[in-house]
Amino acid sequence: MLNRRQFVKAGVATGAAVLVPSALRLPSAMAAVPGGTLDPTSIPKYVTPLLILPAMPRSGASNALDVYSIAVRPLRQQILPSSLPRTNVFAYGSTTDSGTFSYPARTIEATVNRPVRVTWANQLTSNGRFVPHLFPVDQTLHWANPPGGNAGRDSHPTFTSTPGPYRGPVPHVTHLHGSHVHDDSDGYPEAWFLPTASNIPSGFATVGTFYDRFRNAVNARIGVASAPGTAVYQYTNDQRATHLWFHDHSLGLTRVNIYSGQSGNYILRGGSSDLPSGVLPGPAPARGDSAGTLYHEIPLVIQDKSFNSDGSLFFPNSRVFFGDVPTDGTFKAIPNTDVPPIWNPEFFGNTVVVNGRTWPTLTVEPRRYRFRILNASNARMFMFKIVTNPLAARPANAALPIWVIGSDGGFLPRPVRVSRLLVGGAERYDVIVDFTGVRQGTKLYLINEGPDEPFGGGEPGTDFDPSDPQTTGQVMQFVVDGLRSNDRSTPPSQLQLPSFTPVGSPTVTRRISLNELTSAVYADAPIAGMLGTVTSAGEGNPLPWAAAVTEHPALNATEVWELHNFTEDAHPIHVHLVQFQVVDRRPRTGGSARGPEANEIGFKDTVIALPDEITRLRARFDRAGRYVLHCHITDHEDNEMMRPYQIG
Repeated sequence: MLNRRQFVKAGVATGAAVLVPSALRLPSAMAAVPGGTLDPTSIPKYVTPLLILPAMPRSGASNALDVYSIAVRPLRQQILPSSLPRTNVFAYGSTTDSGTFSYPARTIEATVNRPVRVTWANQLTSNGRFVPHLFPVDQTLHWANPPGGNAGRDSHPTFTSTPGPYRGPVPHVTHLHGSHVHDDSDGYPEAWFLPTASNIPSGFATVGTFYDRFRNAVNARIGVASAPGTAVYQYTNDQRATHLWFHDHSLGLTRVNIYSGQSGNYILRGGSSDLPSGVLPGPAPARGDSAGTLYHEIPLVIQDKSFNSDGSLFFPNSRVFFGDVPTDGTFKAIPNTDVPPIWNPEFFGNTVVVNGRTWPTLTVEPRRYRFRILNASNARMFMFKIVTNPLAARPANAALPIWVIGSDGGFLPRPVRVSRLLVGGAERYDVIVDFTGVRQGTKLYLINEGPDEPFGGGEPGTDFDPSDPQTTGQVMQFVVDGLRSNDRSTPPSQLQLPSFTPVGSPTVTRRISLNELTSAVYADAPIAGMLGTVTSAGEGNPLPWAAAVTEHPALNATEVWELHNFTEDAHPIHVHLVQFQVVDRRPRTGGSARGPEANEIGFKDTVIALPDEITRLRARFDRAGRYVLHCHITDHEDNEMMRPYQIG
């Protein structure tokens, strides 16, 4: 039986579980990632223009705030090139304009210290009846569990035999990732709600355990009560200008809901934190733009996906996909095995999608561009580089540098020039690429040198095999055209970015463990990831989602959190509410500490915690309430690698 890394390396494009003798196994850079029935090498590259995501229309505004009404609905969208079929997705859009629904969503443009109120609606229905999920949902996890009724919702149900996938109405709750927010508007995983549909089965829970509590809190705070099938959230926007993003966060369903299309950008602008000395490339898409507007600030939402020949998205329907259980697909009855029958520890797609298009192309002028990059993948970590030949041997020579000016929490102290940029799941980077002086007609390529498997740190070609240059090693194309507009932006090396006040001195240090649980039935088969505490002996103490809260920062306390990684994988760890600073990393078994990477010296809400290391964060917890920390490998967070924490 193959372990997870061996299986990924031996995978085939059809997704069938094929066992390849180790002596004949190809390196992952030469082997296709498993996927659906559509061979990714048959998909034409660079024939579809990059979609530049427009701004989301408001449903209202006043002197005090902006108001939006945004729903998630089923949608059929052209993600593959036009010669191939369209794809069913679940997409966000404005309820005031049905033409605005798209994957990814249109961008919410917000202003520092100007609140935004959103009515989020679950409209995953057709003709008044609920639409089941596009993908198999594993009912054996600790998940929203509407069939359990109010008494059994948000639970880890037990079964006397292996259940099939859940086919009921889809829970939904939106989280604004990176926001400084009251807990009633954070999108807590147990605050989900079902659509209002005529065929909701009798006895189903229609809302999560925390829905009513937070609904009442919002009503008390702003005087607006949520109607059935909706949740009204208000974002204070009292933080630094930066790039946030919104996505579903339903308990046990985040991986399939984000993968289905439920994500979008939220750009926060204005205030003293948005005033560099110099001129940044622009404009960005804004409400009311006229047709033909030239944009020089462009968000890039990047994900890996796999497809079937009918255009549908592929997602595993069995643990057999992962290759660490018997390949005939049989499982013992649930009481006799601990392996989830559908959930897979990590999902890697075999195509790359940017702004809802596979391998798109962007015509650029020979000038500077600002790109707001988001890695919205389930598990993949990208290593981005700009090259002249997308098929060049890895690691390839960079043709242009990438200038990093900001990360999750806003601008860095100074611009950082890199030839390659590592971006973990849910991380955002604000970058400038300078095409000035590049000859007209030149084609450049954004490539990926990260692995087609869980990332463990290190260098491509030395510590791991880079992704397949034919498929997941390519991202998008740039074609340099003639200059059509004046470039008044400042060269990135000359930008002086806004200063900020570092997080103060800590009063408490907490030790949090990152753990992996393996099967007692099938050797080496992962069955869950868990966060937890660290014992006095320095060992990990895994705790499931349902365990009592162990982290209770005092209101306005500044603390250091140590992330002790006891696993073989790197994990992008996200802490809700706060923007923290990375202090350092050090070997878990002792040794010298090293400071954060140059592009991490700022504020962040998601950090890559490397294997066998302690990653230290410093944050101030200044808003009372119930929040969450978790791994943003969404497959991990959906199966126990998430913990609640309580401030105050």
